[in-house]
Amino acid sequence: MNKRKLSMNGKIMLLTFFIIAFSFLIAGTFVIGSVLKKQEENIGQEAMLIARTVANLPEVKSSLAHDNFKTASTKINEVVEDIRFINRADYIVIMNMERKKFSHPSKSEIGKISKSTDLDAAFAEHYYISKAKGEEGTTLRAFVPIMNEKNVQIGVALVGFTIPSFTKFILQFQNELLITIALTIVFSIWGAHTLGRHIKTQMFGLEPHEISRLYVERAETFNAMHDGIIAVDKDLNITVFNKKASEILGVTGDPTDNIGKNIYDVLPDTRLPEIFFSGKPVYDQELYVNEHSILSNRVPILVNGKKVGAVAVFKDLTAVKLLAEELTAVKLLAEELTGVKAFVQALRVQTHEYKNKLHTIAGLLHLGHTKQALEYLSQVKEEHENVTKFLNERIYNENISGLLLSKISRGKELGITVTIDKESRFTKFPEKLDHHDFVILFGNLIENAFDSLVLVDKEDKEITISIDDNDGLLAILVSDNGTGMPDEVKLKLFEKWFSTKAKENRGIGLYLVNEIVNKGNGTIEVISELNKGTTFLITFEL
Repeated sequence: MNKRKLSMNGKIMLLTFFIIAFSFLIAGTFVIGSVLKKQEENIGQEAMLIARTVANLPEVKSSLAHDNFKTASTKINEVVEDIRFINRADYIVIMNMERKKFSHPSKSEIGKISKSTDLDAAFAEHYYISKAKGEEGTTLRAFVPIMNEKNVQIGVALVGFTIPSFTKFILQFQNELLITIALTIVFSIWGAHTLGRHIKTQMFGLEPHEISRLYVERAETFNAMHDGIIAVDKDLNITVFNKKASEILGVTGDPTDNIGKNIYDVLPDTRLPEIFFSGKPVYDQELYVNEHSILSNRVPILVNGKKVGAVAVFKDLTAVKLLAEELTAVKLLAEELTGVKAFVQALRVQTHEYKNKLHTIAGLLHLGHTKQALEYLSQVKEEHENVTKFLNERIYNENISGLLLSKISRGKELGITVTIDKESRFTKFPEKLDHHDFVILFGNLIENAFDSLVLVDKEDKEITISIDDNDGLLAILVSDNGTGMPDEVKLKLFEKWFSTKAKENRGIGLYLVNEIVNKGNGTIEVISELNKGTTFLITFEL
């Protein structure tokens, strides 16, 4: 049988009742203690005043000096009892210097000798108040010496009042206390119910245990996702950091330990804060975070039109590249990202080129021009060997060498001369970049130059490539004598999907080039003039 959990309203009411009861207990203890103390002071003062009054009565002084005890005690008792009754004192006792009682509420005590030890000071002409416990409770007693006309002490006047007990005090004000407690409880229950209803409305009608369950489910949902997820609030403190984010970015430790920390303290280069401050989303951007390459979507979080945070959803870019190779639905983009297209195209161009050369040699032999055939064959062999030898000696990466060789062949097919500067040299990649990045970079820059030259009606169409690797600096130059571009096009050149050609799958190449340059902390400069050509100059520190 499931136990029913107490609702939030019930918890608030119980807590409110406990707080009120505890507050009443503490406050009541102090208040009642203070009132009782003040009342005790007032009773003591009243007792002292009555004792002084009685001690100064002529009848009392004269009676104490009378020889007949019975006559004296009767007269004193009559006077004192009237005063006791009027002032509601518990007792008034008059004693002579032998401590013999001349008056007492109990007639059986009259004539007895008092043996109380706290009378000694009174018989030494001292005025004071003492407290004593009796059968009916605690009593305050005022002691006043009785002096004759010659200022000689002839006796002691004692006045006693019983101090009301705590129970009597409560019973004395029981109606007022009950009304106060009842009103407090009623308004407290109303206030607690109203507060609980308001809080529950703010929490979409959910109970705390339901919110707790949702929080746990949300955390486990994020951890189950294959994408990395990081979210921050308006103070840039992390609110979501799933396990996949830790794996992709190489953050050690329990991901939940990062919750509540500032994003700059955990990952200073996420570029997530700029999304919050700008309020503009960025999709499918390649970033280099914590020495890991990722493909990120970053979006500001808005609630009722107000920015409350930002979230980043990202993938491991290596996995993205592998996926791009396998997805035939995005064949063109996959081929550009991985460099497959360039090599496939190179094989096709070389096949076509060698077929033409074989036809030429066959024609020369068929016509009987053996010498010319041998010279042509030797020339073709020498050109191919020179280019291959140059690329093998100067470019220390077979992927880039193969790409450049394919572009030279592609240029011949299009009637474009692709020239690589003889002083070019490439020995190592900049930090954070690899051969995949450079295949994309060179491939898109050269293809962009091809597109520019195809539209030009001129005899000498040229593309010049230079790679300078010296003194800790890598400079890459790709120049063409094509159509060039106006200033308004240069301003949008690296925007995603921007293209001057109305074709599908355009507007991504130069965007990727710019992203690679940014990832490698490089710079890119574009020099272009209409009808004269365009030059791209990219530099990296090694």
